Amino acid sequence: MRLLVIDPGFGAAGDMVTGALLSAGADCDAVMRAMRSVTAEPSVSPVVRCGMSALFVQTHAGPTCRTLAEVLDTVRLADAPVAAISLAKRVFSRIAEAEEQVHGHPHGHFHEVGADDAIADVLGACTAFVMLRVDAVCVLPVRVGSGTVMCAHGTMPVPTPATAEILRRSDLTVLMGGGGGELCTPTGAALLAEFLASFGTEEHAGRVVSIGCGAGFCDPADHPNVLRVMVMESAASFFGPTVDVLETNVDDLPGEVLSSAVSMLMDAGARDACLVPAVMKKGRPGYLMRVVSLPEDSERLARLLARETGSLGVRCVPMVHRFVADRQVCAETVMVNGEAFTVEVKTAFLDGNPYSRKAEFDQVRDAANAAGVSVRDMKRVVEEEAWKRE
Repeated sequence: MRLLVIDPGFGAAGDMVTGALLSAGADCDAVMRAMRSVTAEPSVSPVVRCGMSALFVQTHAGPTCRTLAEVLDTVRLADAPVAAISLAKRVFSRIAEAEEQVHGHPHGHFHEVGADDAIADVLGACTAFVMLRVDAVCVLPVRVGSGTVMCAHGTMPVPTPATAEILRRSDLTVLMGGGGGELCTPTGAALLAEFLASFGTEEHAGRVVSIGCGAGFCDPADHPNVLRVMVMESAASFFGPTVDVLETNVDDLPGEVLSSAVSMLMDAGARDACLVPAVMKKGRPGYLMRVVSLPEDSERLARLLARETGSLGVRCVPMVHRFVADRQVCAETVMVNGEAFTVEVKTAFLDGNPYSRKAEFDQVRDAANAAGVSVRDMKRVVEEEAWKRE
């Protein structure tokens, strides 16, 4: 199993997370493309922070503020993998929930976390995370800092109210104090909280295969302003972390509602969701809705499933082992009708050997439409090109 161990002992911020994951081996081109789609041309440069080498990511974006809906629209239209967009949307939803709790009402606009640089940082971090293709994440205790910080609402204590609320709602272990000023930002806290919620594990034993450090803006003399990550290969069993399977039968909902429910469950953190045609009582046609969930998310997703479908009961099959294949996403460029098209292809490996290569459907569809060929032909051409790889 491929593990990501995150050490925020000197704090965490969106740019630090992005830099650390890039330094650990994430696809830089994919990350820069995602960030570039929402802001100015970002830059990545090697720096030294108190004797430690790290990557420093800058977005070069100007200040602005947006509503949650505007932020999510920007994220949804970004040039990033679908999994990264879904992950980023959940990160911003965490921030919105914390802001609402802190202010006592739905917060009209994001300030710092709604700016272009924050959106780019979150998208960059989520894209880098997806590109590393890890199976599980272990987050070590996060240090938040001390003193005060100036923000859009004035001078605030560290951690800021939003950061503190995000941490309270998470399973992260927090270390108070350490250094002067803010070490953990709201975006940093939300990223770590979502990584842990979606992929968390307590296991952190294995062989280190890569190390990455992401730098913050400041360079204090008494500690390195960096976040460090390690990618590890664990000697875990063939089967990955356990999951729960949620099920309910529905026979009284239109297709639009069912499709919306599946999308909402995926956005809320389900590992998978599907509809299986079934014959219900009295011979009525219906569907079995099946949701794969991490154990810690099961109750929350079961409530969402019941709310969206009106079901009177949701079955839960707990702690099911699942096989998780090693996977890799690579961009393949093909020539069709004299024009070049680039499509991402996901490759699955077993014992180091590829056994499946599947082109991303949305990209195949867009390329096929632009080339004036069938989706089936475009898919075949792209996947044949991918199979030529060693």
